[in-house]
Amino acid sequence: MRKTLIFIWSIFMVLSNPAAAKVDIAPRSEALTFARIGSPGAYQLMLVSSYADGRVSGINLSASFGTDSDDPITLYAAQGYDALVAADGPALGVAVEDLVLPVDLTASHIAVGTNFPAHAEEATVEDGPFLFAKEVVPTPFNAPVSQGEALLDYEVELCFVALEDFDVASPPQSAGLVLCNDVTDRAKLMRHLNPSDVTSGDGFTTGKSAPGYMPVGNLFVIPRDLRSFAPEVDLKLYRGSDLVQSAKQSLAIWDFDEILSQSAARADVTWDYQGRQVGLPITNGVVPARTAVLGGTPDGTVFKGIDRVAMIMGVADWLLGGWNKPLTHWVIERHIARAHAQGVYLQAGETMTISADHLGELVNPITE
Repeated sequence: MRKTLIFIWSIFMVLSNPAAAKVDIAPRSEALTFARIGSPGAYQLMLVSSYADGRVSGINLSASFGTDSDDPITLYAAQGYDALVAADGPALGVAVEDLVLPVDLTASHIAVGTNFPAHAEEATVEDGPFLFAKEVVPTPFNAPVSQGEALLDYEVELCFVALEDFDVASPPQSAGLVLCNDVTDRAKLMRHLNPSDVTSGDGFTTGKSAPGYMPVGNLFVIPRDLRSFAPEVDLKLYRGSDLVQSAKQSLAIWDFDEILSQSAARADVTWDYQGRQVGLPITNGVVPARTAVLGGTPDGTVFKGIDRVAMIMGVADWLLGGWNKPLTHWVIERHIARAHAQGVYLQAGETMTISADHLGELVNPITE
């Protein structure tokens, strides 16, 4: 009965969330905007021209180009930018709720931590930014995210998507863009990190790679000029109806080129994940096509560093006989216990909504 009530509440929250009434779509001369409907093997690909009042409209590229035209990266490689700017075909209009994953992506991604100064400050992390691997299959823009036993946190991010295999030491001229939510279990992350060197990235793969922890937006965009377009993306994330994250990508410390430069320098670094070592998705210096490069998150996450009460209580636990484990263990466990008791992290029945002009949105309900 309780699960049924939570499910009904989740549906209500989705229907009442601050989803965008209108998303500005970039003119084709500036960017190509793609969306898909259907299912694997039967996708229809749309070149989007409008997104308003719960509907997305454009031209049916699958009808226009036929074979191999159900995926934007494949079609872009075959036709090129200018041919798609000039594309014509039958009109296609669908409800936003009918959109599916706009592009096929890999399950291994390059991610950057504390890439926005204000987020580094709120998380009390110095000496960043830093890199880590995110190992998770992307899910659609409206996919639910399970709370389970997690201290569930949100992170709106702009993802750069490789359009072809490329040498990590030679950044490509073009890349795709899609919104994503770098969902995090803060408890699992803190239990696996290296407290003396947070920027090692230890624990971040573990805390950010559970199934469903990377929903992506409903539009896929290929800008004509990536380096002028991406910095102007204005990222927004709502928790329920409250705007909790908002910043332009231009505030990031490392831009796309610098993230790749730093990735090249860390191509041989690995992290423990579920008993095996994983590294960044770079093989012989090559980043595979369809790899997502997560550009970091602004401030406004639930996590704001370890609170002072948890520090004091953790020290007491250690002094009162907890010497068999590091002091940091007791502090972290106290922080986790207090956060669970206070219910400050995402709870079943809540909704996360992400939006950005030109890039669409995500609306993800939290379930048990």
